[in-house]
Amino acid sequence: MTLKDRDKKYIWHPFDQMKGSDILPISRGEGAYVYDEQNNRYIDGFSSWWVNGHGHSNSYIAQKIHEQMNTLEHVAFGGFTHKPAVDLAETIVEITPDEIKKVFFSDNGSTANEVAIKMSMQYWFNKGEKRNKFIAFEGAYHGDTFGSMCVTARGGFNEPFEHFMFDVDFIPLPTIENFDSVVSKFTSLVEKDDICAFIFEPLVQGASGMNMYSPASLSKLLEIAKQYGVLTIADEVFTGFGRTGSWFASDYLNEKPDIMCLSKTVTGGFLPLGLTAVNELVFNAFYSDEQKHTFLHGHSYTGNPLCCASANAALELMHKDDFWPKLKGIENRISYHISRLKTHEFVRDARCVGAIGAIEVDRGGKSSYFNDSGKEIYKKLLQKGVILRPLGNVFPVVVPYCIQENDIDHIFNSLEEILNNN
Repeated sequence: MTLKDRDKKYIWHPFDQMKGSDILPISRGEGAYVYDEQNNRYIDGFSSWWVNGHGHSNSYIAQKIHEQMNTLEHVAFGGFTHKPAVDLAETIVEITPDEIKKVFFSDNGSTANEVAIKMSMQYWFNKGEKRNKFIAFEGAYHGDTFGSMCVTARGGFNEPFEHFMFDVDFIPLPTIENFDSVVSKFTSLVEKDDICAFIFEPLVQGASGMNMYSPASLSKLLEIAKQYGVLTIADEVFTGFGRTGSWFASDYLNEKPDIMCLSKTVTGGFLPLGLTAVNELVFNAFYSDEQKHTFLHGHSYTGNPLCCASANAALELMHKDDFWPKLKGIENRISYHISRLKTHEFVRDARCVGAIGAIEVDRGGKSSYFNDSGKEIYKKLLQKGVILRPLGNVFPVVVPYCIQENDIDHIFNSLEEILNNN
């Protein structure tokens, strides 16, 4: 029985309808490439769900994880600490906006957001105020744990669970055309004094189709939120660690969030890790002689030393002198191809922010995660040695930072060739 057959017999994969699904076994990875069992090479054009920062099997990160394995593989994080976690928290506080002072550890992006949601709820509980509603953007995606799912756009991903969810007010993503009306609606909501927090994906909404909006419009909403004491949560799970051209998308904002949720690229794609970083305003609401003010949340593998060692190594690579110039080169090449494809007859829209590109294919039907027009193109891209997992009819280009310019060219040229021949 082949590996593919054994997989089909025993495994239930995420985000795929298993009836009729086709799985590609991968045997190894190196740099910007992964290889199948026949040693066919594929450019990882989506960084394996946007997590791989420095290339597959990066030797430096692997070495640091191995060294940590031989020292301390795990210790409970309740009542104990260790150097990899302290080093990582210190670095996160250094590279995030000045307001961020403390770091809470979890396991992935969804739990990083879950933690932020629970923190913001308990923040008001500890202060003796009743605020129990959230504001989020239409089209938002913040994860699949229950709280994170509640602040994700209704329908689609979470329709079977909607009748269990807590209240959320969804507002449109701001554009030049609707900016005044969005500001007006947002202000009317926060004036009611029942809003707990405003959660958002800064500058780029990932899973809903790489929807992009301006730093100025988001900064205005944060300014209003702060005027009314509403907590602000930046979901930087996708946008963090260089994806938008800076350490964080929040770097482009005039107003800074109270809470930042981090994951994905933080470990270079090696191991799962979530971080929820907060300012002193949030932390001090829990710093108390009252035991009931304690934040009673944690996982068995919270603060795992191997995950922390992986993150420390990945961040060390981002501090090297050649990293940011290399990233700028990736941005420029993606921007060049996005500009070139904007006018293609079968492209509805093409857009980019930093090192994030998106091509919205026009094959009929509304653009959404459930538009199936990207599936056949995805299969044809595989035949050309390119992996671009589509979000419905939208193809994100989110590459490992070690990628070469000619491979970026091959990604876009392959997609263009397929569109030309259909």
